[in-house]
Amino acid sequence: MSDSTEAPGPADEPELSGVDLARVALRNAKEQARLRGDGVRQKKESRRTGLRSGARADGRDPQPLGAAISRLVSERGWEAPAAVGGVMGRWPQIVGRDLAAHCEPEHYDEEDRVLSVRCSSTAWATQIRLLAPQLVGKLNQELGHGTVRLIKVQGPVGPARSYGRLRAPGSKGPGDTWG
Repeated sequence: MSDSTEAPGPADEPELSGVDLARVALRNAKEQARLRGDGVRQKKESRRTGLRSGARADGRDPQPLGAAISRLVSERGWEAPAAVGGVMGRWPQIVGRDLAAHCEPEHYDEEDRVLSVRCSSTAWATQIRLLAPQLVGKLNQELGHGTVRLIKVQGPVGPARSYGRLRAPGSKGPGDTWG
């Protein structure tokens, strides 16, 4: 019997017979089957990857609603508007009950990073203007640095203008008395 790890030269090559011939044939058949099996397995995996989810987690698996919404918000770039919307809902907790009773956020300009606040009286509008730097700091702490750059404080809204027959020339109507 010859050793199968040594490669005999062309002149020394003994003829295989019996058991040795069967071993070589079996080894060759196993190698061919392994190669065919690898090809079939790769073909099945490539066919299966687009159709079904496997046993392992991937992007096609069901996700919790909160995770799906968070991913949607981040993919669309809605982080700042969503955060500001949350602040408008939590306004009393952020600024305090006293301020929230007399002023409320109306609009957030994402491009200029300006939050517009409407106050119930001109006195409260003045008070909010004085507190604006502290409020900007508090809001940026809640929302992330640089989300709110400026707070635009607006006074109370006057009654709607009424146009009638009896009006003084040059008069703005009730708007004359509201600042």
